[in-house]
Amino acid sequence: MIPVTKPFLPPFEEYQELVRGVFERNWLTNDGPLVRSLESKLTERFNVPSLFVSNGTIAIQLAIKALGLKGKIITTSFSYIATTSSIVWEGCEPVFVDIEPNGFNIDASKIEGAITPDVTGIIATHCLGIPCDVHAIQKIADKHNLKVIYDAAHAFGTTLEGKSIFHFGDVSTCSFHATKVFHTIEGGAVFCKDADVHQRVQYMRNFGHDGPEKFNGVGINGKNSEFHAAMGLVNLNYLNDIFSRRKQQCTWYSSNLSRSTDLELPDVNADGWNYSYYPVIFPSEEACILVKSKLESTEIFPRRYFFPSLNLINQWSVRSCSTSESVASRILCLPLYHNMTEVDVQVITKLILRNLNDFNE
Repeated sequence: MIPVTKPFLPPFEEYQELVRGVFERNWLTNDGPLVRSLESKLTERFNVPSLFVSNGTIAIQLAIKALGLKGKIITTSFSYIATTSSIVWEGCEPVFVDIEPNGFNIDASKIEGAITPDVTGIIATHCLGIPCDVHAIQKIADKHNLKVIYDAAHAFGTTLEGKSIFHFGDVSTCSFHATKVFHTIEGGAVFCKDADVHQRVQYMRNFGHDGPEKFNGVGINGKNSEFHAAMGLVNLNYLNDIFSRRKQQCTWYSSNLSRSTDLELPDVNADGWNYSYYPVIFPSEEACILVKSKLESTEIFPRRYFFPSLNLINQWSVRSCSTSESVASRILCLPLYHNMTEVDVQVITKLILRNLNDFNE
């Protein structure tokens, strides 16, 4: 079987060594030394202050609260459902904007047309690890006095202009779920350069505690444990190998699939991309569904990331997002994980090309 992904796991002995220290200290959670060490290393790596939290969804919710967003929030129609459900969960209304004609990210040229007096912020996703048009978005935000949150769940390691993508916007949030390029089994982070916002998130993730008997506003339990931090600390040592391996696998995919003129493939040489997914866009939804079914019949499991387009879910919106709806209906993300071999890629791509050819005949 070839699943869409498998978590990267470091040598067991290295993880075990850190866990042994957890047992010796008997300090399992509540801002333990491994959590603080992980935050320090992430801050040092990206040059943006970080806070380790329980997952990427909580990270978005904390960012919304910390920035005081209310009313309506402009967001992308093409992302994982957590991007939108976090907005709704926090009592705000999502206002969907379509994606770029030749990309996966929110179309910055359409944002201003969606702004009303009730809009207080923008939440954009660096979808599939590809950077948004951050400069255009920031220009609009500054003009209309809006806050910008980037859902960077897919974008760990993505860079732009030589800097981490976490440098842009008011807050960036990240997921460290087991399926991600970098993971802590379960987890996430909030990256924020503003000291006041950073401190608010720090209070909020721990029930609002400002010391054992004092509270600073309303909070929630967004903390994470020493065991999760231990996995993150060990995995950090293997990032260069992880990124290098994924780039190689994506290059194999593109080399094989470029023989078809019917498929839209990612630019494997894109500067700063982190190779978090390998998306393929088919000429039609029928072709996409057929190939997916044929692959699954041979125990190969791609995923329709991200289907359906978010503006079509639960009647959240009456706004049409035609590009997003089209891409969402035709996209497959192919299997991609650390120990996938070139033979695996050859098997997958041969099946795709053969069945696509049969579909066209």
